[in-house]
Amino acid sequence: MGKEGAGSGGGGGDGGMSESVIRKVLVSYMYVAVWIFLSFAVIVYNKYILDPKMYNWPFPISLTMVHMAFCSSLAVALVRVLRVVDLPSSPAMTPQLYVASVLPIGALYSLSLWFSNSAYIYLSVSFIQMLKALMPVAVYSIGVLFKKETFKSSSMLNMLSISFGVAIAAYGEARFDVRGVALQLAAVAFEATRLVLIQILLTSKGISLNPITSLYYVAPCCLAFLVVPWVFVELPRLRAVGTFQPDLFIFGTNSLCAFALNLAVFLLVGKTSALTMNVAGVVKDWLLIAFSWSVIRDTVTPINLFGYGIAFLGVGYYNHVKLQALKAKEAQKKAAQADEEAGSLLQERDSHADRKTDNQA
Repeated sequence: MGKEGAGSGGGGGDGGMSESVIRKVLVSYMYVAVWIFLSFAVIVYNKYILDPKMYNWPFPISLTMVHMAFCSSLAVALVRVLRVVDLPSSPAMTPQLYVASVLPIGALYSLSLWFSNSAYIYLSVSFIQMLKALMPVAVYSIGVLFKKETFKSSSMLNMLSISFGVAIAAYGEARFDVRGVALQLAAVAFEATRLVLIQILLTSKGISLNPITSLYYVAPCCLAFLVVPWVFVELPRLRAVGTFQPDLFIFGTNSLCAFALNLAVFLLVGKTSALTMNVAGVVKDWLLIAFSWSVIRDTVTPINLFGYGIAFLGVGYYNHVKLQALKAKEAQKKAAQADEEAGSLLQERDSHADRKTDNQA
């Protein structure tokens, strides 16, 4: 620490800091790349299973329950049987803490997955990704509501520009469906609330969950929450269909991808931030729009792209502002640490000088 005060030491400290920052950035990019790939795979796979024109199994709650049951089983096996990871002990996950912190996140997660999967029955992959551009609007609005964000007129104008762009994209949509749009907007609202509450209910309380323990706690309650709508919405329809022989390869590999994606989601948010996930989501959405148009042959109109382009610029500006705020906060934190170290150094120097004076006397 003392060497940092010298001119030559400062250069070495900056070099070490730069190397540490570069390593952190590269690890973050790795998390982002893995999440984009898995999210891409799960979205396309779910679309294939749920779309009446493809695999034709339009039961989104049942599909989500299959995913959660698979994730719960694997997580329990990894934690309780194989003991790959330890459960959190500081603080320990008590029943009271579980109810207060995990259950709300599980409930929101189940609703987000249910509604987002349901939207694939009615809307194209490309249009769904355009609607997801509203995520920063929802995150900011809910952040203001929970007092995690500061209301600013400039930020609100930016949110309105994003909403305006999405509205134009919706106006130009060739396969516009009111039910699908309502489902996807509800999914965005629930997912944004979940992202904010993860920071409030888990991070702020010092609860540190790795990806496996996150699924161990969240997936079972998510499955339990889905049972209620499944009984009333899909169970009668499944009975009416009669016998159904599921393709174990299709549903097995789909569930495995969902398990990996859930790990990646908790890893990305836990190791980086909800902001990083939003930025990565923009890249993923453009890739999915291109894939939807070129491979699935969904119709993408010029008005779609024009509107989404406006929304994209708004999302980019929002993420830029958030990044600058994070940099300023980090710089302020480093300056405070430097002042504290300088104060300790001066105090130590004065104490040493006093002892020297006493010895001379």
